[in-house]
Amino acid sequence: MKTLWSKMMKRLYEWVMRMVSGPKALMALCAVSFVESSFFPIPPDLLLIPMILKQREKAFRLAFYCTVFSVLGGAFGYAIGHFLYDVVGVPILDFYNYRESFEQFCQNYNTYGAWIVFGAGVTPFPYKIITIASGVTGLNFAVFMMASSLARGLRFYLIAWLLWKWGKPMKEFIERNLGWLSVVFFVLLIGSFYLIKYL
Repeated sequence: MKTLWSKMMKRLYEWVMRMVSGPKALMALCAVSFVESSFFPIPPDLLLIPMILKQREKAFRLAFYCTVFSVLGGAFGYAIGHFLYDVVGVPILDFYNYRESFEQFCQNYNTYGAWIVFGAGVTPFPYKIITIASGVTGLNFAVFMMASSLARGLRFYLIAWLLWKWGKPMKEFIERNLGWLSVVFFVLLIGSFYLIKYL
């Protein structure tokens, strides 16, 4: 089973590496960065990392695009929460089964809103939930954008710097340990979606 999983992940990794060399790779990165901040479940890191491994000289340029479109997507998530909560926000939360815990979460949100936005922007925590919550609770938009920009920039530029500096050994490490690294990633991703239920 372990060997089958490793082979499957290796094929997926090789497919992604081929895809990120294509002419539409940057467009895909920008699109995923944008939609992940408001409703899409898969983080842009899954595209950013292989793109940088393939083109290390473009590491910081790619981090810039990832940051800008992620922050713009966060502003869209804020707008969903502020203007379209009942029409769009509720179905998104129902899809993730978050509405009840989300409404409890919102009650004291603005006390620590900027720190929550920053924390969600840096960690695997579901950032889209925070962008919508910020709009629903009316967190100051300038504060929201500043926290989002700092957090997303820190996250993506740190990834870019690490891969730019240690790209080759990190690529070799990822390829050598792809099986268990993918398991850790999926555990963190799924765990982050459930974490909000206990806040």
